Amino acid sequence: MIQIEGLRKAYHSRGRTVLAVDGVDLEVRQGEVYGVLGRSGAGKSTLLRCVNLLERPDAGSVTVDGVDLTALPERRLRRQRQRIGMIHQHFALLSSRTAAGNVAFPLEVMGVPRRERAQRVAELLDLVGLGDRAHAYPAQLSGGQKQRVGIARALAGRPTVLLSDEATSALDPETTTSILDLLRDLSQRLGLTILLITHEMEVVKRICDSAAVMREGRVIEAGRVRDLLARPGSALGQEIFRLGTPPDLPDTTIVDVTLTDDAVGQSFVADLVRRYDVDASILAGTIETLADGQVGRLRIALPGSAEANAAPLRHLRDAGLSVEVAR
Repeated sequence: MIQIEGLRKAYHSRGRTVLAVDGVDLEVRQGEVYGVLGRSGAGKSTLLRCVNLLERPDAGSVTVDGVDLTALPERRLRRQRQRIGMIHQHFALLSSRTAAGNVAFPLEVMGVPRRERAQRVAELLDLVGLGDRAHAYPAQLSGGQKQRVGIARALAGRPTVLLSDEATSALDPETTTSILDLLRDLSQRLGLTILLITHEMEVVKRICDSAAVMREGRVIEAGRVRDLLARPGSALGQEIFRLGTPPDLPDTTIVDVTLTDDAVGQSFVADLVRRYDVDASILAGTIETLADGQVGRLRIALPGSAEANAAPLRHLRDAGLSVEVAR
């Protein structure tokens, strides 16, 4: 659905060049929610604006639904952008228009007839749970309601792709949860492909099927969230699980074991103790709920070196667990 290859974008100011996006490759499958995670300055906002060519990249290509946007002349690009909706961090609503008027605005630009426009606006406001607030102005709406209007407006042109620019960072935790659940529901009901950027780990955990981690303009890892968390040394795993630095224990092997699917809740540590007569100690652990299930990580201490524990470690891996020797 979205294919980004070799994307590069630099800014020049006062004799300095800042490389905001540095050779990014990314693939977002149809119908999935894909999160790009990174701290401020990582390049994720520039990447998002390059997807609909609000920022034209210096190099590389962006293909959306089989169309290479970077190869289109301006007139065709404007038409193609109608298939890409966007929701903004600070809502970007017109204060002089009601909720209905804000949702109607892109339809007016597209030349949709008045009666059809009114019907579409009513449908969209009902879809986001604001059917009774059609005549309210932005100043009369809460932050969550404003963002729901923004989402309805982004869906006005029946897009196949929805871009989200830190859509929940200005909201309180409870409202954030409701907006994320709405986006997930819309993705499933409408078959929307959603590409979102965020610096909030909770966003990735709650609704993302796949994710990429950006640092200094580069993607350092990308893939299905569940697969990334099971990967040894994963940056996403370190951010989500936050088990800290493993302790320095003499003559001890410390391993991090990642559990997914049916492994969560299984007594594999007790089985290890019985089978190998090993004194295994649990040092830390956590279980996180993702969009498609649960995933957990345990930090276990085994007496002796990694070589001496080769058989127990092999047993864990043979059981389908991801095992990383932490120290």
